[in-house]
Amino acid sequence: MKQLVLASNNPGKLREFAALFAPFDIEVLPQSAFNIPEAEEPHCTFLENGLAKARHAAKLSGLPALADDSGLCAPALGGEPGVHSAYYAGRDGDRATRDARNNAKLLAALEGRADRRAHYVCVLVLVRHAEDPQPVIAEGEWHGEILAAPRGAGGFGYDPLFLVPSANCSSAELSEEAKNALSHRAVAFAKLAERLRAGL
Repeated sequence: MKQLVLASNNPGKLREFAALFAPFDIEVLPQSAFNIPEAEEPHCTFLENGLAKARHAAKLSGLPALADDSGLCAPALGGEPGVHSAYYAGRDGDRATRDARNNAKLLAALEGRADRRAHYVCVLVLVRHAEDPQPVIAEGEWHGEILAAPRGAGGFGYDPLFLVPSANCSSAELSEEAKNALSHRAVAFAKLAERLRAGL
């Protein structure tokens, strides 16, 4: 497997996965390179949505596919935004506009609440082909808190609001290298990497 398609059009995810897969000499291609539209994500779990996205991308590209279904969960909000993280405040506008609106909605929902704990979840699903009966699944979590206001200009999504306790800064204030070492995606990828080294 020298190439795989990433079942996402998110440039932030593509950048992170390209760096993570580089040591394995695997080229990560965005699904947009194959004119693959976004898959439907009707499910209520990260795993089910990830599997649907991976199979969709593999079927339309003819390549192995990796899907990353991830999101932010706040216990005080019953786990929201959860699987709806990307479109928490609606689907209108470009990614930057949606991110800003999502962050504003999250801050409003947590206003006045003492419990500001939150954690990112990442479920990676790798299929060798669209009908792969044994997909490789890896999960990671990253625990922190939600800040009262955005900080930092890096990352994407909820990163400006996500306080990383071990670094005492927001995820958006971390260098790309530091984030790739700490994040939910890094934890999940470390588990996936074990399988890659073992030849899947």
